[in-house]
Amino acid sequence: MTVQERQTVVEHHPSGAELARRTLALLFGIIQAVILLRIVFLLLDAREANALVSGILNFSQLFVAPFEGILRTDALHSGGSVLDIAAILAFIGWTLLEALAIAAVNIFRREPV
Repeated sequence: MTVQERQTVVEHHPSGAELARRTLALLFGIIQAVILLRIVFLLLDAREANALVSGILNFSQLFVAPFEGILRTDALHSGGSVLDIAAILAFIGWTLLEALAIAAVNIFRREPV
């Protein structure tokens, strides 16, 4: 048998902390994407009668609602377009929460020696 034939395959499985970090990044990424779509749809005056637009606006409201009322105005209107200030604050807030959650997970992460 040659050396090449005797090589073993080493499988790498992520640690629990790495798996938690990846899961958090995915969940927060979905939240951020939905909020970003909300901002774009409202800026472009998308038709709320469309099922996709309506669904994204309704779903994103769950994540934007805690940030409404922080500033004196939640939105700026111009014609049909709306700049959703509360959604921008929500995007920033959820990004900060993601950074804190990942930092907390990284405390328990073991690096190979």
